[in-house]
Amino acid sequence: MVIYDTYAWVEYFRGSNKGKIVRDLLEVENGYTPSITLAELARKYLREGFTEEELRKRLRFIEAKTVIIQINSEIAIKAAKIYLQLHNHALKEKLRTPSLADAIVYATTKTLNKKLVTGDKLFQKLPGIIYLE
Repeated sequence: MVIYDTYAWVEYFRGSNKGKIVRDLLEVENGYTPSITLAELARKYLREGFTEEELRKRLRFIEAKTVIIQINSEIAIKAAKIYLQLHNHALKEKLRTPSLADAIVYATTKTLNKKLVTGDKLFQKLPGIIYLE
């Protein structure tokens, strides 16, 4: 099974070619979504003017299709360590500064020993990534 980040879900709901890859993966195995991803999606869609009803439909869909992984102490500690690694990686590769949410998502991926489905350039060259191109 795989883990879906915010980028993957945005592409899925857009119905893009990248989203089709996510759709195909969901048909094979549902996978996991970190709980922080739900919050990131809520912020994005409310900022873009989506109604709460539409937002709830999308979040419920994700909850129905994937297992939602909550932050626990193991993920929190791993996220703190991974944040520092992501920050150094971003500096080296001249990428955007990572967020704590990025670190939580990648820590969840590492904790569950799964692959992360994303199109975020921050993760492109890292191990355990299914990169949406």
